Amino acid sequence: MAVVPIEVLMTGGKILPITRWGTPVMHAPTKQITAFDDALRELVRDMFATMEVAPGVGLAATQVGLGISLFVFNCPDADEHYRFGAVCNPSVTTPAGPERQLESIEEGCLSLPGGYAPLARPTLAVCTGVDPWGEPLTVSGTGLLARCLQHETDHLQGMVFADRLSGRVRRKLYADHEEIAHLYPADWPLTPKKSSAN
Repeated sequence: MAVVPIEVLMTGGKILPITRWGTPVMHAPTKQITAFDDALRELVRDMFATMEVAPGVGLAATQVGLGISLFVFNCPDADEHYRFGAVCNPSVTTPAGPERQLESIEEGCLSLPGGYAPLARPTLAVCTGVDPWGEPLTVSGTGLLARCLQHETDHLQGMVFADRLSGRVRRKLYADHEEIAHLYPADWPLTPKKSSAN
């Protein structure tokens, strides 16, 4: 099969509403993808469009209400080089032992808009899976990209990043979100965020 560049799926999609934490699909493991067809690739287009307008650096299928194992990303690595792609049926590994380095920075999620909390994650992650045509791929990420690969793969296992926080930090995260949640319509970003001046 000829290699098709992922760029062909990064334009032309439609914006979808982003599913919020608390919705059952966000907290359940996803199903593996077995059909690499035009419908899947159209979904990838829509997810890229949704992520771009939100805006975000990664978006999992659960975040648009679908319990399938897929995420898209357009995210800088530790050298500020933007990397992009779509991964089906991902698996992520991180270093162990002396090679394992953690970095704690503020993390957020498009499905909990306005909420941020510090979370320590490994600074290197390797994600393996297949592309929207069913071809194997591997993405090695550093810096923010490493965090993104871990965050999105967590989503596909039914985990949100609050599940990795202490109770105290989690409560503050939810409080921060609640302060501005009214600015985000139920179908955001299909309907844009309201101005805080309104």
